[in-house]
Amino acid sequence: MALIVMQDVSFGFGGPPILEHMNFQVEPGERICLLGRNGVGKTSLMRLISGEFEPESGVISKASSLTVTCLSQVVPESLKGTVFDVISEGFGSRGKLLAECHLLSHEVSADPQNKNLLKKLEKLQHRLDIEDGWQLNRYVEMIAEKIKLDVDAKIENLSAGMKRRVLLAQAIVREPDILMLDEPTNHLDIEAIIWLEEFLSKYDRTFIFISHDRAFVKKLATRIIELDRGQLRSYSCSYETYLSRKEALLEDEKVRNALFDKKLSQEEVWIRKGIKARRTRNEGRVKALMKMRQERKQRKELTGAVRMQKQDAQLSGRLVIDAKDISFGYTSDELIIRDFSTQIMRGEKIGIIGPNGSGKTTLLSVLLKELNGHQGNLRHGTNLEIAYFDQLHAQLDYEKSVYENIADGNETVIINGIPRHIIGYLQEFLFTPIQSRNTVANLSGGERNRLLLAKMFAKPSNVLVLDEPTNDLDIDTLDLLEEFLLNYTGTILIVSHDREFLNNVVTSIFAFEGNGFIKEYVGGYDDWLRQSRKIQEIQIKQEKGAPKKVRQKQTTNGPRKLSYKEKKELEEIPQLIEKLESEQKQLHDAMGNPDFYKDSSEVTAVTTRLKELSKQLEYAYTRWQMLDELQS
Repeated sequence: MALIVMQDVSFGFGGPPILEHMNFQVEPGERICLLGRNGVGKTSLMRLISGEFEPESGVISKASSLTVTCLSQVVPESLKGTVFDVISEGFGSRGKLLAECHLLSHEVSADPQNKNLLKKLEKLQHRLDIEDGWQLNRYVEMIAEKIKLDVDAKIENLSAGMKRRVLLAQAIVREPDILMLDEPTNHLDIEAIIWLEEFLSKYDRTFIFISHDRAFVKKLATRIIELDRGQLRSYSCSYETYLSRKEALLEDEKVRNALFDKKLSQEEVWIRKGIKARRTRNEGRVKALMKMRQERKQRKELTGAVRMQKQDAQLSGRLVIDAKDISFGYTSDELIIRDFSTQIMRGEKIGIIGPNGSGKTTLLSVLLKELNGHQGNLRHGTNLEIAYFDQLHAQLDYEKSVYENIADGNETVIINGIPRHIIGYLQEFLFTPIQSRNTVANLSGGERNRLLLAKMFAKPSNVLVLDEPTNDLDIDTLDLLEEFLLNYTGTILIVSHDREFLNNVVTSIFAFEGNGFIKEYVGGYDDWLRQSRKIQEIQIKQEKGAPKKVRQKQTTNGPRKLSYKEKKELEEIPQLIEKLESEQKQLHDAMGNPDFYKDSSEVTAVTTRLKELSKQLEYAYTRWQMLDELQS
């Protein structure tokens, strides 16, 4: 039997409906992911399901005694007390009694001779026993243990990610028939996301979630509900199958609309020529035309895609950043970065990963020379034009309008030498003229991220630094951002917890591995995962199986010196890279000529050669770094 059934449901906020004529039902045990562009009504649908909103029309039927709990993406600032107190609130009035009893038991443990405390505790325990208090207490502790929470920790001292774990525990102890999660992975680090995935994969009740984390959706969703232009489409399949079905539907819609528009155009020509005779069939044709006009007027076009154009900037030097033995800490006794060395070359795309609070943003600030006081040598290459996306949106003035934030009050921005009016430029980032005049404070998280991207791309750059750019962005915009970054010819540094995004964009990873140590790995997130696991397996085997004498000998050996052949190779690699990059640039310039695409065989040959050059350059950079490290 269905838990919830929606029949012909419409909903809005007084203006045009956000959701129209929806038919939708939720079955027990389903894991439903709600997908769609920012602002299409996903959160509103959740609130209709929970009963927080009432539909404007239609019927919502619920199973008897249905309980629904929604975990918001915003952590309330009002949270107080211990972890145990907050989790216990899931039991309602009984929870307050349980939390008070838990606190008193601690006070009694600290002062066992206090008769007043003992007497008060006995009264509370007596009341709790009546309502199965012992079982409730044990259940809270069991859930907290599963979610790896310290029940006695103060909630105000926890990170945002840990607070969300506490709120999840609070939601779970309620044992709702439907658990709803709004962007549960936002602002969580990779370790916490993987933990949440594993927890929810074993959760045996129904849950509905909104997420733009594609890896998370692939792992958990058994059904996908897409909201598009007020309509709801259901896909009972995997995420990959949903993508292919969606593409086929959009292509079919495009063909049908084109045929309709062609017929409408023909009928408009006919009506303008005049009706030769007032016969019944002509009157019927006129009525059909009127109906077609109305249908065309009511058609909702597919929301446009964000357009991201790169601003051409002068090439940076081949070397972008050279860091040797960098250490940094806000206090002398606790280093956030310890003995870190790297060479970042032009064109590299580097992902930076690590737990929340490990120092990823600090590393960016040190590498960009925004933070002083580091130890070691840090050198920047020539002609660097840096564009910075900060996750806290510090570059945005919340009191000013969207319009004013782009070009400091000017009416135009210069894009590749061509003046553009700001309103038109902002429309490419899906801001309507009305939204452009609203203050930034009224924008959603996703809209602020889009605005910051628009501000970044309004200026030429050859180095992009992105700190958590994917938070709150919908999947369509994420795909376009990925495509933009893949085609970006400059250097990119990205802090992100989005595994799919890292896999699709970066060529190497800087991973925080504890105690301030940062290690570099070639490839994306999955490559890092595979390499780091392999290193751990080797270390375990060495510790368990290797002879003691051999290990001691290995640790006493000094670094291996370069052979004559390797020294010569190291000297020749920069010239080789320059040659390969020059050929790559020539081919890219050739592809920029419209006449180039007239000869399909030449297009194939050039595309194949570009792939070969890309592989050769990647190998050359990796080899150069390895030999340079051996030499130093």
